[in-house]
Amino acid sequence: MNKREISEIKKQFKKDNNAITRICGCYVDAEKQIRTKLKEAFFALSEEEIFKYYEIFKKTLSGSLGKNLHNLEYSIHDEGPESAHALLMKLREEKLADDETVDAFFEKVIETYDHGENYYIILIHSAYDIPGKAADGEELFDASEEVYQHLLCCICPVKLSEPGLSYNEMTNAIEERPRDWWVQAPMTGFLFPAFNDRSTDIHGLLYYSKNPEALHGEFIEACLGAPTPVSFKAQKEAFQEILTGTLGEECEYEIVRQIHENLTEMAEEHKEDTEPLTLGKSQVRELLEKSGVEPERMERFDQVYEETAGENTAILVPAIAGTGKFAVKTPDVDIRVNPDRLDLVETRLVEGRKCLVIAVEDNIEVNGVPVTIWADKNGH
Repeated sequence: MNKREISEIKKQFKKDNNAITRICGCYVDAEKQIRTKLKEAFFALSEEEIFKYYEIFKKTLSGSLGKNLHNLEYSIHDEGPESAHALLMKLREEKLADDETVDAFFEKVIETYDHGENYYIILIHSAYDIPGKAADGEELFDASEEVYQHLLCCICPVKLSEPGLSYNEMTNAIEERPRDWWVQAPMTGFLFPAFNDRSTDIHGLLYYSKNPEALHGEFIEACLGAPTPVSFKAQKEAFQEILTGTLGEECEYEIVRQIHENLTEMAEEHKEDTEPLTLGKSQVRELLEKSGVEPERMERFDQVYEETAGENTAILVPAIAGTGKFAVKTPDVDIRVNPDRLDLVETRLVEGRKCLVIAVEDNIEVNGVPVTIWADKNGH
């Protein structure tokens, strides 16, 4: 799914939309014991509850693709009759009406989801009547040819509110505030099946993780039956290993700086794309060659890439380009440079010592205090 397709589903969670048919909930404590369950028609809830649930649903479809949101694909081996995929298909086909099937899913989540605190599992079924689109992109609501039947699951931490004081209108006094168990924003969730090319794709799903590094691989493999995605951090580390393995001990500053400049330029050119830019093996090779890596060093590239990332692995540019800031670190000094002004930092040999030289053109502040550093004792 790309940004536009995610946004289209996300827009369904609003007051005047009645696509959600049923909601099921399961509140689990830190000992993995079920405390209470919810199973009813979604619009049987109060208006206030519906509004709060909508906020949770929208959060589960938020974040950056490849970082918080991951497109997971099933292989033919993942879709057998006793598979996790089969259970999801059954939940969808039954529209969450069969208690036994819903309970089987909840039990599977409780068994494999590692949290260690209280949490609330929310599962909804929704039927989106996909409007057709004219050539100019205008939606044609009377030209629908498909209903997108899907599930959305959200796993939300439940935490005790902070102690404090509050005003009690009944007693007209400031009193200790009672502590309640609050359902927080979702930490994990998924949309099944995927909504690819504005159509149902039962061979894929969209997975959400609030923490990009806490992907819950056991939960993904057991409850969703799909391969666990590679985290942002792991992709960045793999790219760094490819660089060091290819360049060897002589990993020059100028080459790494040029790689950073090229990555930043690529990220800027594709920032409006609906899907994040990825680099496969051939594109990474081209990047290194363009950045000045010599042919004799590139002889090691193929072996290093396959050992580190795998022959067919693609690396997300946002994961390796980061925020665009260029960071230089020594044991005692950290320097961060605007990517547009990398020309201000040079490497030089000064009186026999290897130095980074920073050209000063504008005002300088030290701990927030404007200072000058170029005047000598005579004011020159």
